[in-house]
Amino acid sequence: MPRSSKAIAASPPAIDLTDPQYYFNRELSWLEFNNRVLHEAIDPRTPLLERLRYMAVFASNLDEFFMVRVADLKRQQAEQKPRTSPDRGTPEAQLAAITDCLRPLVAKHQQHFEQVLRKQLAVKGIRLLNYTDLHPPAKAYLQQYFEEKIFPVLTPLAIDPGHPFPHISNLSLNLAVLIREPPNGKVRLARVKVPSILPRLIELPTSLYPPKRKTVWAGVPIEQMIAHHLSLLFPGMQVIAHYLFRVTRNAVLGLEEAEDLLRAVEQELRKRRVGATALRLEIEAGMSDRVRSLLMQELELSDQDVFEIQGLFCLRDLRILTGLPLPELKYPAWTPLIPPGLRRANQSVTQAISTLEPMQDCEDIFCAIRRQEILLHHPYDAFSASVQLFISQAATDPAVLAIKMTLYRTSADSTVLHNLILAAENGKQVSVLVELQARFDEINNVQWARKLEQAGIHVVYGLVGLKTHAKVALVVRQEGEEIRRYVHIGTGDYNPRTARLYTDLGLLSCQEELGADLSELFNYLTGYSRQTHYRKLLVAPVNLRDRLVQLIRRESQYASQGSHARIVVKLGALIDPQLIKTLYEASEAGVKIDLIVQGMCCLRPGVAGVSSNINVISILGRFLEHSRIFYFHNGGQSEVYIGSADWMRRNLDCRVEVLVPIEDPELSQDLQIILGTLLADNRHAWELRPTGRYVQRRSRSLEAEINAQKILMAMAMERK
Repeated sequence: MPRSSKAIAASPPAIDLTDPQYYFNRELSWLEFNNRVLHEAIDPRTPLLERLRYMAVFASNLDEFFMVRVADLKRQQAEQKPRTSPDRGTPEAQLAAITDCLRPLVAKHQQHFEQVLRKQLAVKGIRLLNYTDLHPPAKAYLQQYFEEKIFPVLTPLAIDPGHPFPHISNLSLNLAVLIREPPNGKVRLARVKVPSILPRLIELPTSLYPPKRKTVWAGVPIEQMIAHHLSLLFPGMQVIAHYLFRVTRNAVLGLEEAEDLLRAVEQELRKRRVGATALRLEIEAGMSDRVRSLLMQELELSDQDVFEIQGLFCLRDLRILTGLPLPELKYPAWTPLIPPGLRRANQSVTQAISTLEPMQDCEDIFCAIRRQEILLHHPYDAFSASVQLFISQAATDPAVLAIKMTLYRTSADSTVLHNLILAAENGKQVSVLVELQARFDEINNVQWARKLEQAGIHVVYGLVGLKTHAKVALVVRQEGEEIRRYVHIGTGDYNPRTARLYTDLGLLSCQEELGADLSELFNYLTGYSRQTHYRKLLVAPVNLRDRLVQLIRRESQYASQGSHARIVVKLGALIDPQLIKTLYEASEAGVKIDLIVQGMCCLRPGVAGVSSNINVISILGRFLEHSRIFYFHNGGQSEVYIGSADWMRRNLDCRVEVLVPIEDPELSQDLQIILGTLLADNRHAWELRPTGRYVQRRSRSLEAEINAQKILMAMAMERK
């Protein structure tokens, strides 16, 4: 029977979930994230030196944004490469939108430091002084300091037909100096680079602190000292004017094909230093049109690429002041705790050190892991008492035969890597995958790769076109007549420094299926294996994408059958269009979805008929929320995973990533409690609106405030 025209008219049109209107631009979403960072620097509830730290983080983040994201857009623009992102923005349109968004943010950043923070720091006795305001004894001291320690390092470079325009290195501070020659009155231009090898802030001795003012630290920016002594650099000349400027360059390594990956990375790093394309020019407000035009011409930049700075340049360097011993101006001190399941193992280590007697077999970390799987949550749990203990005991245990691990980022003085060298010296088979392409850690990783090789460790460098971002370690141990494998699978790097600043999760287990999976994963990374099946692990680029789609669609099926369906995901970034589209489909099937996304989120929540069941929050507190958790209700039989992968094309298709299921009911419940605590936050949580803007949650009163990270610290202290 034909349908009536009225019935046909009542049928809603099918919604095209690939329509660009349902996707935010990733670059503008990132700028929204950095705006949230800036808010922490402005929020008076944040302790003063922590506000200063956020000011530095905002500036550092912005430098990286230009070096990577703007660099990529400029490359697309030069190649006339069509944009394939879901929002359909062209490179030109995106670059224009970035500039429009950034100018007020940069101005806000500078103004708040100069007009608010600088004064508040002075009230607390932290005085960043201007050279012109110093009293004569301080000026005399700094003049001697300049002549003895700064002047010998400086190299003024003339710019004229006989002296070509010099290379301006990435992120360096420079002075453009206009000089007049007395005999003929000709005006010349010179460039003086502020040496990065010297301290940015020159501290005054306490005897020269400003008189009659409370002072706990006082100093002067080095560029002001150089500017006020330019006559010593150009004797016999008249210095007319000087202007600060700074250039940001492309930092993306161009590795397409390479027979020797280590050598290729080293060559690209040299290119980054000397030959990378200029992307941004920061200039001192009031710079003459002549100098500005010359810099733009030589650097091949347009007005869109130029940012005027009112006040102190390069606020990322203010991070040095956050180390001042003023605990009352910082977050309350936090000491990570020993996880309950590892307390006996750590007590054994302490006893062995104090008595110089070997540990009993039943008291080591391997005994603890055999007793139960252990979930680690840093920085609430101590990295040194868990992950470092795992590697250090493996290095010295006579029963350990082999250690294998991945290294993406680590500290320059990594205890973990020193223990790997010790393990090799003890005759163990040690294999390490060092990811040479970890952005901005390439030099550190190249140096560590060479040290590890010299110690006799088998080092592989990852695969061209496929970064290894997984955080995994495997220890193979002889126990009687059998071989047992112990694993650590985490969300964060093997870096003791960031383990105190980032929230990350890890699993210590000796589950045989996990050990077998990691063995096969390492065979893939170090040899020619092409493993396509894993027992428990979800591995990119093998099965992770397909399995995530299946898990989301399974919740959709439960919802369509009238059952409760729920997804909670905690990520660093959500950009992948296929997974966003699958989440939209799940939302409209009735699945309740909560997303905790630290940074970029291209999904548009709260749109009727598309994402009405999706809520997105971002949490920005004293610790960087870096852990990744994936919860699927599964009809009451919850599945929970942790791992290294964000939901981005690069993570799912162009990186080696690992997710591990948390099957122990108690540990799964612990993760659900963490997620619930974060979702309830009303102190550091920001809600993403359909417009693309974030609005910070506010509690009605201090008593009603829910600070998730504070709660998790308290819970860690209360554990038995």
